[in-house]
Amino acid sequence: MSNPADTLERLGDALVALVQAAFDDAGLARASDDDVLAVLAAAGRIRRGADALMTEAVAQIVDRDQQQPYPDRLTARHGCRNVGELIQRAARLARKSAGDVVAAAEAVGRPVSLSTGEVLPAGFPGMRAALRAGEVGVDGVVAVAGAFRGCAIGRAQMLAADEELAAAATGEGADAAPPACADELRALATVWATYLDQDGAEPRDAIALRKRGFMMGRARADGLIPVRGDLLPEVAAQLQREFDSVLSPRVDGVPVTGPRFIDQADASDSEAPDEAAADDRTRAQKQHDALAVLLTAAAASGTLPALGGAAPTLIVSVREEDLASRAGFAHVSGCHEPVSIAAARHVACAGAIQRVVLADNGRIVSISTLDRIFNHHQRKAIVLRDGGCVIPGCHVPAEWCEIHHVDEHARGGPTHTDNGALLCWFHHRTIDTGGWKIRMNQGVPEVRGPTWWDPSGRWRPSTTSPTRRHDDIALRT
Repeated sequence: MSNPADTLERLGDALVALVQAAFDDAGLARASDDDVLAVLAAAGRIRRGADALMTEAVAQIVDRDQQQPYPDRLTARHGCRNVGELIQRAARLARKSAGDVVAAAEAVGRPVSLSTGEVLPAGFPGMRAALRAGEVGVDGVVAVAGAFRGCAIGRAQMLAADEELAAAATGEGADAAPPACADELRALATVWATYLDQDGAEPRDAIALRKRGFMMGRARADGLIPVRGDLLPEVAAQLQREFDSVLSPRVDGVPVTGPRFIDQADASDSEAPDEAAADDRTRAQKQHDALAVLLTAAAASGTLPALGGAAPTLIVSVREEDLASRAGFAHVSGCHEPVSIAAARHVACAGAIQRVVLADNGRIVSISTLDRIFNHHQRKAIVLRDGGCVIPGCHVPAEWCEIHHVDEHARGGPTHTDNGALLCWFHHRTIDTGGWKIRMNQGVPEVRGPTWWDPSGRWRPSTTSPTRRHDDIALRT
């Protein structure tokens, strides 16, 4: 291939012209479904070809860098610390993408022996051939190579697995299945690795046990506590399952399909608000809030070991004047970082309040406890009425919700079913600042959403209780 860069430049110019035409109003927007899918498939082939060229180029750079002292290396002469940085600058890739290209190059590159000058075979010759044919991209090669990293497998066994995986990548496998995507290749490679690894998972598990850990750091200036650590796979899987159980919109079962009934008041509006748009949290924020839900549920389960003779209880201390004025700081046991009055009010709403009166010299004058916790009979009744968190679009089940005093207990609100509504940890924590409003109308909670969600600002009854929904449908029909 003479002047490959010039050929690629011409191909790139033609591709840019094609892209510009596709982006125009008369481009793909007016194409048929079959044509759009055909363009997608052809673009995938172009991308895999570009991946192959990039991988081979990086393999050459890696090999040449290893044969030269640092000052004379290609990376050093171009002002880069390593090959990854050079790829980032030359190909405009993110660090992770550049790392994937390096990993692919190490897996399918053919290095030159430093002692003999002989061109050595690739670690995965079958995947190299599939990459060369444009049947697999960098993500597929990395998926296969990563599955075998650290496995005690002989060269002959590795080559046999590589041949089978390359056949699966090209659609020529024994089962005659279509070409496998990167995720399918990763799954297949994992099966091969576990089957061929004679040592099994025990050595890796022993290393993982030594490295496992979870740490909480010191509070930063922004008031957040950083966490870091490494979880064992089964612990991470269990935590992810718990996250899914809190965050899944299908926790109450498969949504009922069929006709949708709208009452007369709704008929005057163009459409009811989209519940899915009511939650704009990121995935990371949702998982943080799900962790808070799980911790609260675990503490209330009664199955954890006692701490100080009682169940693990979060204790928040705050001056009565600060709580009344909603200004100042509160303090949480076990954490030196002060928290907001909003956090204290959130904890107080769902828990018990103990008023301690101190003399000027600090002596305890009196202790009194306010009975403000909904008992289990009240909770069951509220669960029956509300079903779960009453904020539309939230699907945290009732068992993990807290009961919110709609009229604050500190301002005379009773601990009565007519004054309690189910809220998840997040919506309870942000009920004063998140734009949602709750009121009780004849013992039934009604919700008014923020203006971006419902410009009409209407109060709407809210429940996920199947029984109440059945009754509503019966009334509307």
